[in-house]
Amino acid sequence: MSDVTQNGRTIRMFLVDGSANGVITVEIMNWTGHVVVGPRSKLPELLSRDEAKRTGIYFLAGLDESGNPGVYIGETDNVAERLRYHAKAASKDFWEKVCFITSKDQNLTKAHGRYLESRLIEIAKEADRVTLVNSTNPDTVRLPEADVSDMEYFVDQIRLILPVLGMDFLRPIQVAETVKKSDEVIFKLKSRKHSIEASAIERDDEFIVLKGSAARPTWEGADSKSTGYGQLHGTLLKEGKISLGSDGKASFSDNVPFKSPSGAAAVVLGRPANGRLEWRVQGTKKTYADWQNEQLDALKDDSHEAEV
Repeated sequence: MSDVTQNGRTIRMFLVDGSANGVITVEIMNWTGHVVVGPRSKLPELLSRDEAKRTGIYFLAGLDESGNPGVYIGETDNVAERLRYHAKAASKDFWEKVCFITSKDQNLTKAHGRYLESRLIEIAKEADRVTLVNSTNPDTVRLPEADVSDMEYFVDQIRLILPVLGMDFLRPIQVAETVKKSDEVIFKLKSRKHSIEASAIERDDEFIVLKGSAARPTWEGADSKSTGYGQLHGTLLKEGKISLGSDGKASFSDNVPFKSPSGAAAVVLGRPANGRLEWRVQGTKKTYADWQNEQLDALKDDSHEAEV
C-alpha cells in the first residue's frame, strides 16, 4: 500500500460560478486527474459539464440515518448517467455533496475505474472516519504492472486533494506507536474524582485521543445527548471506539481524532469542557494554552533575533 506523497504541491482551484459553495474544479500540477465538486443543489450544472460524460470515480457525501457522516464510493463509464440514477434512488437519499474525478487525457478505462473504486473503499474502511454506505466491497481488478503503478499514483493524488475539499474519509488516523518515533508532545487529562486518565497528541489539524485512554461511561453534561459533544460521546460508544469493561469503566479502544482539544476533553469527561485548560503537557502543570502560547512567543523571539 502506498503512502500519500508528502512533498509540497501546487493545487489549482477554480470557483466556476464565483462562489465557494458552488461548483469547484481542482487540479494538481503534473497530474492528469480532474476533480469536480459541488453541492447536490448544483447537480444540473455538474451533470452538464463535459467531464461528467467520461469514465470516472465519484463520492457521495452526507449524513447517514443516524446523523453521522457517511460516504458512498462508486465508479462508472458515464458519471452523469450514474449520478442521475443516484439522485432518483431513495436508497441513497443521504448525500448532499458530490465529488467526481476523471482524467484530462481520457485514458481511464472501466478496469481502471473498478481498481480505483476497490482501493478507495479499502482505504476508507481502514481509516474508519465515516460510515461507508457501500453494501459491498468489490475485489481489486487485476491490471498490468504498469497500470497498477499509474493507478496507485492516482490514488495518492486523490488522498492528497480530498482533505483540501473538506472530505477527510481517506485520511488515516495516526497510530499511537508513531509517537515513540517522534518528538511530539503528549498531553494528559486527569480526573481524580472519576479515576480518569487520558493521553493525546496534536497532529496536523486534529487532536487525537490515544487508544487506552479512560473516559466517562455516560454523558453527564447539561447539553442534550442528541446534539453536540453529547451526541458524539454516544456515537463513539455505539461504534465501539469507546468500550465498556466488565467493571463498568470506559476506555478508548482505538485512536480517535477530534477537531479541537475541547471536543476531546468533553468526550473524556462526559461534560462540556475547556480543553485548552484541561489538557496538560505530560509531566508538567503546563496547560495546552500555556504550551501553545510558548510556541507563539518563541516565534516572536526568533523574528526579533532575525531583525537584529
